[in-house]
Amino acid sequence: MRTLVGIGKAWKLAAAVVLIGVLAVGCGGAGSGGSEQVTLRLTHQWPKATAEEGDFRAVLAERFKKQVEQETNGQVQIEISPAESLVPADEQYESITQGATDMSVFPLDYGAGSVAAFSITLMPAMVSSHAQAQNYEDAEIGKEIERLTEENDIKILTWIWNAGAIGVRKGDPITSPDDVQGGSTTRAAGVQVEAMLESIGFGISSMPSSEIYNGMQTGTLDSAITSASSFSSYRLYEQVDSYTSPTENTFWFMFEPLIIGTRQFEELTPEQQDIVEQAGRDLQEYAYTASEEDDLRVEKEFEENGVTVATINDADFERWQEVSEPIWNDFASEVDGGQNLVDLARKVPAE
Repeated sequence: MRTLVGIGKAWKLAAAVVLIGVLAVGCGGAGSGGSEQVTLRLTHQWPKATAEEGDFRAVLAERFKKQVEQETNGQVQIEISPAESLVPADEQYESITQGATDMSVFPLDYGAGSVAAFSITLMPAMVSSHAQAQNYEDAEIGKEIERLTEENDIKILTWIWNAGAIGVRKGDPITSPDDVQGGSTTRAAGVQVEAMLESIGFGISSMPSSEIYNGMQTGTLDSAITSASSFSSYRLYEQVDSYTSPTENTFWFMFEPLIIGTRQFEELTPEQQDIVEQAGRDLQEYAYTASEEDDLRVEKEFEENGVTVATINDADFERWQEVSEPIWNDFASEVDGGQNLVDLARKVPAE
């Protein structure tokens, strides 16, 4: 964790410098004049990629950069800091809203410490498939998520959903809550997911997905739950005996959109804003398709590396829903607007 602490201090120092600059000379963004070159600082947690190869979320960031820089003739530059090299993954929301950075491919639930309602986007067993996840964008819940994010100073440019898998360091795959051995320790992102897992007997060790490999290698973790894409990017097939693939069902679906700070967006000229928004829309189909294809690719990758692969059948998924419903109810009663969010999420068609 030492590296993350250092990174955190670095971006917070940068935020202080930005604030001093604003107080001294006022807003220096594109909206104040429109002729100066603008640099947007985009962070994410995955290994560095190219526009053609790498974790698809990092690839999406590179493609966004390429399109925006081309269509603004270099007037808007995108500076990408991958692999938590500038900001720890769970501090990216705070970094954007404080002005230290401008954009991210960001797992929205990581911001739930500041905005508890963000957890509706990683509610255990609420979303079962890519088809259902993709239906959020145009459903009532999608409009509510857009309103919620913009009220809290970020704007969604591309909707990205990632299905989660389960890796077990030693032993058989976990496909049902009934497979959980009491006292075993797992890692999973999301406050609500962790609450569900604790309720069925798991101990929780919180850490970034980038640290799962070491957690398993040292025996800190007995299992881990993260996106299928991250299982591949961090080469976790080297550490697990079994892998539960999300290709049939999964209780872990995380919303990880491409976002920009609303203040930073408003500082762009209208023409630049149009280009940025269009670049996000142009990447939408890629985001959906690449995520779904990744599940199949990673499943095959783990099989080829000698890992036992299983899936969650419909009956087992119903068991995950049973143990998750109390978590939905707690969220509905404890979070401002939570009941409405849960009601809208439950209306989203599965196909």
